[in-house]
Amino acid sequence: MKTLELTTTNPLKHLQSNAISQNSLSDEKRIKIAKAAREFESLLTSLMVKSMTQSTGGLFGDSGFGGDDFDTIFESKLSSYISENKSLGIAEILYEKITGEPFDPSIFYKKPPIINEIKSNIKNNATESSFNYLTPSYEAMQRLENYSAIIIKAAKQYNIDEDLIKSVILAESSAKHNAVSPAGAKGLMQLMDSTSTQLGVRNVFNPEENILAGAKYLSSLLKDYNGNLELSLAAYNAGPNNVSKYNGVPPFEETANYIQRVKGYLKYFKG
Repeated sequence: MKTLELTTTNPLKHLQSNAISQNSLSDEKRIKIAKAAREFESLLTSLMVKSMTQSTGGLFGDSGFGGDDFDTIFESKLSSYISENKSLGIAEILYEKITGEPFDPSIFYKKPPIINEIKSNIKNNATESSFNYLTPSYEAMQRLENYSAIIIKAAKQYNIDEDLIKSVILAESSAKHNAVSPAGAKGLMQLMDSTSTQLGVRNVFNPEENILAGAKYLSSLLKDYNGNLELSLAAYNAGPNNVSKYNGVPPFEETANYIQRVKGYLKYFKG
């Protein structure tokens, strides 16, 4: 058998081609690739955390107001922290495979505390892409599915986005029709007694009455604030008087977190 000898006019051709590809990457593209790789690692870590806590009913147990919601938020934040501070190495491998260049840790800049990030996003008129998507728990989605017909009805009746109604319900009550907050807000869309009375609600724990009233109220706020979602959500959470008082989103951490949660769920539904 004859030995085949392969020759090439330029033995470094493929390596040089890869180098050209590397050089064509701008710093902006590198940051985007690095961020996507980190988010993938965070998502994988989140699935691992969820899998480890399933037998205990979640990080906060399977009972109590907003347990599913807090589980989802905490799992997301914990996964992000692990990914950003105690990396599993997955993001680095992905980055190197995609770019063909060594991973540079300086690409990942340290993010400000979440409250400051949210305030900055709101102040700068942030778009949906500025907010990370928030994945609802399986249990919450199962409960939410029971009210699909009512949500569709409310969306059509008050000309409001179905996904926005779903997002508010998840953020407010984790889709628990009998939820009651420490402040006295009740039902799926967490209506205060004064708001319920104003909207003519007879039974605040009746899913249809609650959703229709909540959608009507949210629709009126969107009209009042010319479609500005952040201001409308701030008013829904903290009250229109506080929005007027501070001439914008009130400087309340609860309100900032609430806006992030609703927009995170909204981004999830929008895909």
